[in-house]
Amino acid sequence: MTQTDYLVIGAGLTGTAVARELADLGRSVVLVDRDVPASAHGSSHGSARIFRYPYPDPLYTRLVVEAAAMWDDLEKRSGHRLITPSGAVDHGSLRDPVHLARVLDDAGVEHELLSPADAAARWPHMTFDTGAATGTATATDGNRPVLWHPGAGVIDAESTVHAQAAEARRGGAVVLDRWEAASVRRRGGSRTGYTVTSTTGEVLEAGHVVVCAGGWVNDLLAHTDLPEGFRARLPRARVSQEYAYHFPYRDEADCGATPDGSSTSWPTTIHLREEMQVYTLPGGRDAGHRGQKVAEFNGGRAMPSASLQDGRIDPANRARVVEYVRRYLPGLVPEPFAETTCLFTTLPDDDFLVDTAEAVTVVSPCSGHGAKFAPLIGSMAARLATGRAEVPDRFRARA
Repeated sequence: MTQTDYLVIGAGLTGTAVARELADLGRSVVLVDRDVPASAHGSSHGSARIFRYPYPDPLYTRLVVEAAAMWDDLEKRSGHRLITPSGAVDHGSLRDPVHLARVLDDAGVEHELLSPADAAARWPHMTFDTGAATGTATATDGNRPVLWHPGAGVIDAESTVHAQAAEARRGGAVVLDRWEAASVRRRGGSRTGYTVTSTTGEVLEAGHVVVCAGGWVNDLLAHTDLPEGFRARLPRARVSQEYAYHFPYRDEADCGATPDGSSTSWPTTIHLREEMQVYTLPGGRDAGHRGQKVAEFNGGRAMPSASLQDGRIDPANRARVVEYVRRYLPGLVPEPFAETTCLFTTLPDDDFLVDTAEAVTVVSPCSGHGAKFAPLIGSMAARLATGRAEVPDRFRARA
């Protein structure tokens, strides 16, 4: 029977970050995954996630600034570029670029507010939805401005998972593939810690367990020994199967990257309006570097658990996104050449969960925007588990 100080369950962006940090702290670590690190069935596969700074809530923007330094360190340690610079554009009637610009000002993040005309001149392959100005979001022509910040980028999620797992191994961690945890039970008698049993009956013993189970978090916590008061405060995650589509660039010379490959040739975008909320980004390796990834935010099918995902695309959602591309992205051919599903695990208020009870730490930092925080949340969770640090009250279990 294998024994370890810390057992981390789930080898996605978060779990590998936790394992790497624990190994850096000199702890013995075993990292297990129900499939393999960056599994196509989880939330951390593929080459295209958005790294961006603007949030209406200054807390998250400050945390992005902290995370950015950790991304730089991870890239240096691993020797791989994990975030390709792209810059990002924010627009739409539900977006307030002026407020976001103030948040970025306070955080010291470079940005620019553009008039709709200037934005259209800079990116003629995009159509901007600026809407009528309300509240503080005003511009000289009476429309909402467009926010541009050049520090945004495209995260290669899969490469990041493998880089973090490699760093964890280098620090002595053991990584076990296809080891699906079924239960986490307190040891009996005078022994402290937990016995973790897999779906095939294998057993691991750990002094502390860190649950980073993504879309399977509800399933596993139902079979985890936790104090009843803590369990009662835990929010229940909403799991959904989301849909994403890759559309080809009209200009065949556009491969989604600048000629020297140092950045993307298209920016990422966040477009929020009453009818539909959409994000877009260069698809990178997933799209053969020849198309833009376009998806409706939280436009997927809700499920009690990730175990119920079926990988099927909703035709109605596809039609909505195709029509969106036709209307707002004239630089793309409105016919997807590839499509995929992915998992979102969302908590109330789109916040994260990082909390500890006895010797179990529960981490669920997804909520559709967690990828950019992976190294930071991993460090935060590991230090909380080892008693070295606290986390923001916002991320503690509060029902």
